Amino acid sequence: MRFDVKVLAGDGSLSRLSLEAVSAAEAGRQAAQQGYAVLSVSGGGLLAGLKGGRQKFPLKLFSQELLALLESGLTVVEALEVLAEKERQQGTRDILSGIILALREGRSLSTALESTPQVFPPLYIATVRASEKTSDLDEALRRYIAYQNQLDDLRGKLVSASVYPLLLMVVGGLIIVFLLGFVVPRFSRIYEDLHGDLPWLSRVMLEWGRFAENYGLLASAMALAAAYGAFRLLQRPFVRAWFSARLWRSSAVGERLRVFHLSRCYRTLGMLLRGGIPFTTALNMVAELLAPALRPGLVQATARIAEGMPASRALEEYGLVTPVSLRLIRVGEQTGAMGEMMDRIATFHDEEMGRWVEMVSRLFGPLLMLVIGLMIGLIVVLLYLPIFQVAESIG
Repeated sequence: MRFDVKVLAGDGSLSRLSLEAVSAAEAGRQAAQQGYAVLSVSGGGLLAGLKGGRQKFPLKLFSQELLALLESGLTVVEALEVLAEKERQQGTRDILSGIILALREGRSLSTALESTPQVFPPLYIATVRASEKTSDLDEALRRYIAYQNQLDDLRGKLVSASVYPLLLMVVGGLIIVFLLGFVVPRFSRIYEDLHGDLPWLSRVMLEWGRFAENYGLLASAMALAAAYGAFRLLQRPFVRAWFSARLWRSSAVGERLRVFHLSRCYRTLGMLLRGGIPFTTALNMVAELLAPALRPGLVQATARIAEGMPASRALEEYGLVTPVSLRLIRVGEQTGAMGEMMDRIATFHDEEMGRWVEMVSRLFGPLLMLVIGLMIGLIVVLLYLPIFQVAESIG
């Protein structure tokens, strides 16, 4: 595979090299051996194949298939060759071919995976590297698959709980837009020659109907432009950070967000600890999983633990525990089963989060339906109120 390497020459000039290599890391090493300072590496079949076809490497499926082949008695190289032969996506096949080539050159599996960090996350690589010390790759893959299944289950609960409210908002919004954009303008024509005092809200509704009929296209274009502008604005890091800070300060949502991030952190810690990763190393690896509001505390707690402070005390000092997790971490310190305790903490908080999400969704759905029904009913009543007044005056 060919890579474009941006380098800095000895005289300070910038230049680009086109190198043939099995991975981006190998291309960088080749450029460094030629005496250049490597600035960046781009291109290559591994990632170019994925990006060009808008594919995503199926890491969980890859782990499941690799585990099944290893359990059947195949070696790692043989298992990867089988996976490469049956793979139809060119980008995925190139990734597997690069790993096989690296293994045949004598590199370890973790080193081969490390050459494509955009595909294999650091947690996955660390799990494989720890298994290489104990020759227990099968168990490492089982732990990672179980870890992903648990995360997928929690994610599925959150998604399924949000589908019904989202569907209500979309359907209710479309009905309201139809009434305001199509029905109200036609009623406003009917009431143009109607004399007499109309209720204030009815007059506002009819004025809106005239405006929508005369300037509907312009108003729609402006609304779409405003929605697009808001969407682009929300993608800005400082705007997202501002909203995130407000959510974290919220008493109703902030604590739930904290527990959710801590639970994911505990889950990952449990997987790493049971894989043989030292505790402080595992803490450094999971720092990126935490929200920015909790990350500085974890860095400081890790430093205190490295100095000899008990983990339970350090994590409690920097607000990284809940009452339940604190007790279980102390038990883990006494028994030495810290990895198992971390899994139990994560399971407890995941179940707690699932119950909370289910309760909120059950309460929020009917309330949202009530609000949408009241809005639609109010529009209909305001449209027909002038007719009722005319009927009363005739009577």
